[in-house]
Amino acid sequence: MKIERVTENVSLKRTIDGGTDEQRKIVLSIIDDVMKNGDQAVAGYTKQFDGVSLSTFLVTKQEIAEAYDELDQELVAIIKEAASNIEDFHSRQVRQSWMTMQENGTMLGQKITPLDAVGVYVPGGKAAYPSSVLMNVIPAKVAGVKRIVMVSPPNRDGRVPAGVLVAANELGIKEIYKVGGAQAVAALAYGTETIKPVDKIVGPGNIFVALAKREVYGNVDIDMIAGPSEIVVLADDTARANEVAADLLSQAEHDERASSILVTPSIKLAEAVAVEVEEQLNRLPRKQIAEASIRDFGAIYVTETLEQAIEVVNELAPEHLEIVTVDPAGLVGKIRHAGAIFLGRFSSEPVGDYFAGPNHVLPTNGTARFSSPLNVDDFVKKSSIISYSEQAMRENGPKIAAFARLEGLDAHARAIEERLK
Repeated sequence: MKIERVTENVSLKRTIDGGTDEQRKIVLSIIDDVMKNGDQAVAGYTKQFDGVSLSTFLVTKQEIAEAYDELDQELVAIIKEAASNIEDFHSRQVRQSWMTMQENGTMLGQKITPLDAVGVYVPGGKAAYPSSVLMNVIPAKVAGVKRIVMVSPPNRDGRVPAGVLVAANELGIKEIYKVGGAQAVAALAYGTETIKPVDKIVGPGNIFVALAKREVYGNVDIDMIAGPSEIVVLADDTARANEVAADLLSQAEHDERASSILVTPSIKLAEAVAVEVEEQLNRLPRKQIAEASIRDFGAIYVTETLEQAIEVVNELAPEHLEIVTVDPAGLVGKIRHAGAIFLGRFSSEPVGDYFAGPNHVLPTNGTARFSSPLNVDDFVKKSSIISYSEQAMRENGPKIAAFARLEGLDAHARAIEERLK
């Protein structure tokens, strides 16, 4: 890994990949085709891109039963325990509707209502992600969403990976469709003969999925346009080089464009981590992916002080931040921007990916400056409640009418004044 000394604060954010013109044209064409031709278009793209001809998209009860037979029962138990941890964490995020009454009879409040229907996209292809099922579905369930639809591209044998099906079934998902790509996003947004439309689409995917989500936004809501995964490790000379290197590589193996960065005031640690990364790379099954990630987007930044290192971290606004210092908890208050913060050497990033409970759907590309992890609030909407009494209208009506005329809206003012006659 490259080691660079930082003498002043740095800005290292990457821009979100907006895709090529050709990719955008392909996505727009797919969306238009699905809007016009529904199931027929979805089936055609599934055959073209996934190499599978399907007579029906809906996963059957038999396929789910076969998934349980295929998956080791110990893994089923682990999925259940992880689901329990995630549900417990998210249940603490639930907001309640509220009302307040003023002395003049005015009643104001906020009504919390879950979304009617949510679509969850679960990636396929290179790997299966049961954890994506848990992290996207559970907060929606906790929020009270009644209809949750899952889509995931089929393998060459026309099936969805066993772990994905087991995770979905454990959460009670009844609508699981074997479709992926931009065509799945279009089906969720606009509906087909088989797949009824939803109100929001969440979940990660490739560039075509990301572009499709961007295009359908406005007709439906989306969670975010996620970029490649990122990790920043903030460490001092108490950190262990082998553990830091392993954590950096845990993100590098995701994607050739994933970003793994160490920020430290210790040149000794920096040099030891650089050696460890090279050694551990040779033992990784996904070496080619991780190697490209480390080469193009990996870095070790050596600062003058720990305080300067913290400022570099805040400038990066990473998706995942590990603090491996003599007093990690003491530094949390100084971190302004990070999607998830992991404290101490035993809080390795995969703890959050799979099991601890907080959501692993996190802001990337520096967007932790203004956005948050996926949470229960993402699956509800808020309605304001306003009830004015006659007394309140007589007290405040003239002020409201005056404000309306300040903006040149005479009919607004008259609507108030009619009640004051």
